[in-house]
Amino acid sequence: MAWKKVKTRIGRVVSSKMQKTVVVAVEVRKRVPIYNKMVRATRKYKAHDEQDTCETGDLVKIAETRPLSREKRWRVMEVLARGVVVSLPQEVAVAGEVRPEKKEAPPEAVVPEGQA
Repeated sequence: MAWKKVKTRIGRVVSSKMQKTVVVAVEVRKRVPIYNKMVRATRKYKAHDEQDTCETGDLVKIAETRPLSREKRWRVMEVLARGVVVSLPQEVAVAGEVRPEKKEAPPEAVVPEGQA
């Protein structure tokens, strides 16, 4: 009996906000036949993460599986490398809630006494 070879991809986790689901961006390099030049193409896959351990920035290996939901057709096999999470200052992280400081009003125009 011949077993079907399982498709696998390696990519970066770009979102882990859902429960037991991560979005993985896989980048492929393709050659454009007309110009004979390499271009990068990125494709996003939704993958099932059973232990819910993946974080944004992780390098993961995903494998194709049976349909798990409407868009999930992939499963996280292993985490190859943990990503570096950059912590942002509070002003940048919560941009919608932080109000900028009020600027001082410009000084009123000085009008000479004879022209008033």
